[in-house]
Amino acid sequence: MNDSRGYLNKRRRRDSEAQDGFLIQGEGGKKSKGLDEIITPLLFLEEQEKHEIEEAEKARREEMLKFEENHGMRSRAMMDCYSEIQDFYNDAEKNDVTRKRKVRANAFAAATSVTAAIGISSVAGADSGSIEKPSSAAAGNDQPATVGPQRRLWVKNRSKDWWDQCNSPDFPEEDFKKAFRMGKETFDLICNELSSAVAKENTMLREAVPVRQRVAVCVWRLATGEPLRLVSKKFGLGISTCHKLVLEVCSAIKTVLMPKYLRWPEEETLRRIKEEFESSSGIPNVVGSMYTTHVPIIAPKISVAAYFNRRHTERNQKTSYSITLQGVVDHRGVFTDVCIGYPGSMPDDKVLENSTLFQRANAGLYQGVWIVGGSGHPLMDWVLVPYTQPHLTWTQHAFNERIGEIHRIAKDSFARLKGRWGCLQKRTEVKLQDLPVVLGACCVLHNICEMRNERLEPEHAFEIFDDEMVPEITLRSMDAMRARDAIAHNLLHHNLAGTSFLC
Repeated sequence: MNDSRGYLNKRRRRDSEAQDGFLIQGEGGKKSKGLDEIITPLLFLEEQEKHEIEEAEKARREEMLKFEENHGMRSRAMMDCYSEIQDFYNDAEKNDVTRKRKVRANAFAAATSVTAAIGISSVAGADSGSIEKPSSAAAGNDQPATVGPQRRLWVKNRSKDWWDQCNSPDFPEEDFKKAFRMGKETFDLICNELSSAVAKENTMLREAVPVRQRVAVCVWRLATGEPLRLVSKKFGLGISTCHKLVLEVCSAIKTVLMPKYLRWPEEETLRRIKEEFESSSGIPNVVGSMYTTHVPIIAPKISVAAYFNRRHTERNQKTSYSITLQGVVDHRGVFTDVCIGYPGSMPDDKVLENSTLFQRANAGLYQGVWIVGGSGHPLMDWVLVPYTQPHLTWTQHAFNERIGEIHRIAKDSFARLKGRWGCLQKRTEVKLQDLPVVLGACCVLHNICEMRNERLEPEHAFEIFDDEMVPEITLRSMDAMRARDAIAHNLLHHNLAGTSFLC
């Protein structure tokens, strides 16, 4: 009896324990099921976020590829346009040369016929004189034979009083400077240098224009920018003659004077330029300051859109067309390199990329030196530009102030260039294909005046308004970025930075 009771008790305990275990197991299953319901959405969100990141990265890469493709297409289109323009002007120049040859041939034929007519009339007069008056011819053997007046080509009489007065030794120096933007000694120097290139000989039909008058016509035209009809009245010459003289003298300046007065400095001169820039700014290895300006032109007959200057049009509220003039100057404001003639719609960084300066840099000629540019130029291994991003640090502000002082040298030099040569301030009558030669002559004459310390009169001062556009790609070299940061920290560390940015 006791055994049966004990057996029943044991069995009851086992059933109770089994039931308790089942309950515990059921509660644990519910807990694990709840965790699964929480973890599953988290994993899904993580996968979704990862997918979105991958999609965004893919879209960014596609956008970058599309941007590079568009950039390449725009560059190629611009270069093709420039090539077409160059081909057009080359053909026009060839046609112009052919036309001039025909004109010269016709003029020579006319002169030959006139000479022959004069010779025939002289011979006929001599023969008739000997037949009608033999005794007088015999009696006059001891007297020299008289020669009748030579026939000359008809030339309109024009007053040259103004030029004769300027060319007089008694003409005041200050008045000469106001008229020609240089002193008499500098003008005489230019005349002597160009004498062999521009001098012409007298002919039987007319006397040649003297060298001093030839140079004066060109210099006065460049200095004042006055139309050719006024140049004609001032110097007593024809309008077409004045136009021809301006182009001839400008071409002679490019051929004779440019290799001497506008060239990249030698090693010793570069060392002195570096020292001057470093002593004034604290930035080492600077050999030049670069700036790009625009010269207004009349709307061209072809590729009008390429020469359209949108920034000047918006500012002046008047349709403007221009060509670019990029220049590098030393610490005195003397040009050491120029690039002239690219269309006005081309930004500063594109002008730089297509210049000879850029080609020489790619050849490794400017290693270890800096040419300071503006915010419109990219940062490269040899081009040092200011920081352009927003929210600059004190170090970056200080660097921008110092580099701005160097860049201002180039801008002030261009202001003196345009102030001295008024033809650069307004649209000119010169053809587009001839403008690079004329602008190059202005740069050479500017250098001569700067080297000889020719002071620009206050009434000729000019203020430049060239809007700089930040390039699409501002950084071209990581090494240049690190070098710029090092220069900026060095300026602040050695107390070489300015303090105006704190005001």
